[in-house]
Amino acid sequence: MKIIFLHCAARPKGQKSFVVMVCSGWFWMTSLLSDFAAAVARHPERIAIVDGKGREVSFAQLKSRADALASGWHRRGIRKGDRVLLAMPLDADLYAALAALWSLGATVVLPEPAMGLAGLRHAAKLGGVSAFCSGGAFGLLKFALPELWPLRHLRPKQSRGTRPDLPAPDADDIALISFTSGTSGLPKAIPRSHGFLDAQHRAIAPMLHSDAPERDLVSFPVFVLINIASGRTSILPNWKMSRLSRLQPATLAQWLARQSVTRALMPPSLCEKLVETAIPATLHTIFTGGGPVFPDLMRRLTAGKKDLRLVCVYGSTEAEPIAHLDAADISADDNRRMTEGKGLLVGQPVAGLDLRVVDDEVQVAGAHVNSGYLDPAHDVENKVHDGGVIWHRTGDAGYVDAQGRLWLLGRSGTEVDLPQGPSFPFPIEVAARGWEGVTRCALIETAAGACLVVEGDARCLADWQAQAARLGIPKVMQVANIPMDKRHASKIDSAALARLVV
Repeated sequence: MKIIFLHCAARPKGQKSFVVMVCSGWFWMTSLLSDFAAAVARHPERIAIVDGKGREVSFAQLKSRADALASGWHRRGIRKGDRVLLAMPLDADLYAALAALWSLGATVVLPEPAMGLAGLRHAAKLGGVSAFCSGGAFGLLKFALPELWPLRHLRPKQSRGTRPDLPAPDADDIALISFTSGTSGLPKAIPRSHGFLDAQHRAIAPMLHSDAPERDLVSFPVFVLINIASGRTSILPNWKMSRLSRLQPATLAQWLARQSVTRALMPPSLCEKLVETAIPATLHTIFTGGGPVFPDLMRRLTAGKKDLRLVCVYGSTEAEPIAHLDAADISADDNRRMTEGKGLLVGQPVAGLDLRVVDDEVQVAGAHVNSGYLDPAHDVENKVHDGGVIWHRTGDAGYVDAQGRLWLLGRSGTEVDLPQGPSFPFPIEVAARGWEGVTRCALIETAAGACLVVEGDARCLADWQAQAARLGIPKVMQVANIPMDKRHASKIDSAALARLVV
């Protein structure tokens, strides 16, 4: 295997392994907690969070709430290094609890929400968890799940007193332990230090920067943290993210309009619903990620809306963000390449990230890239130690073009056999999404050979078969629904699809 380091974005013809060095190095100066305190000082009366019930909490109120919780939980014995399992409704108390526990030096353990109770029980078994913090109906779980019985129970009850005067957490102290989605096995625990979260803030902040007092609809909890640290208003969903399939497009549009949302941070599945309804006039920017953002969706979102900006963000649980793309920057040649099966353009790697492609696989390193799992045994598969640098293997295949932009080819090792030779399914799926009548599609390997499974208008089946034949695909199957992932409903559930097709 050969790796060539490049300081420019050019990709030599035929080169299979290369590196784009975007930016290296980081010096820790701040933390999310100190940035939050600074935001409170700048904008004490500005609304920090509007929850799904329309309740508003200002930055000063959020800080006061966090200090009160810290005072009460300190009296309950929470100290630096304690691991606290957190299960709370998505509201202001959740973020006040995070700030309170972090100010006490505790580590917050967040279960994987897509796994439901199984995810909570899996997180509770993590070594060193000594307390369970719950809000609302989640408190009943303390008595229902045996894994929670031995843990101290913290509730966000009203407390009085000031936050204890404790030293600020060190950059290397673990702030958060979250989990991978578990789609390829049991979820892996991912530790995130205070330094890591601050680096992630610095990586995301330039992309979200605005001189205007934006009102952001935020569907990704990590971006709420970024907004709080930046002094920006976050509008939370008024629907359950685990039940996106039940959300009506009109409900989404009404919430955006009622809250005068100016920007939306949402997965592609919500963007699909947004194109089915009238986009409120206040909304001028959409940031979308968490799953592939296909060219046809970009076109439908921006058609006839010259003032609507669309930014696509590519990242992973271990590295968020990796690259971003303004839809307005996609050229006619870019669109042609995507429709011809050359992959999906995801844009320029973000500043502060080192990116390389080795044997078609995208690997990243940097301050906001997770350097290892809580269990070192999990590092073997996804981490590469190279000259003092820890590279994270994303598992995504891709390449960098002459402009230094990243293109994705799908998951590594997913090639299917076609008459022209082994091919990644994803570029073909990107192209097929542009065919008339196609809603979703997936190219899979079956006992009878490669098959393009299509969700869409069955009246177009003959056309799909003709176009698939030109790409060397012998079989097309139409289905009513292609199963999607539980986290954001933006990625195809390959295991469930395989069971459906067999």
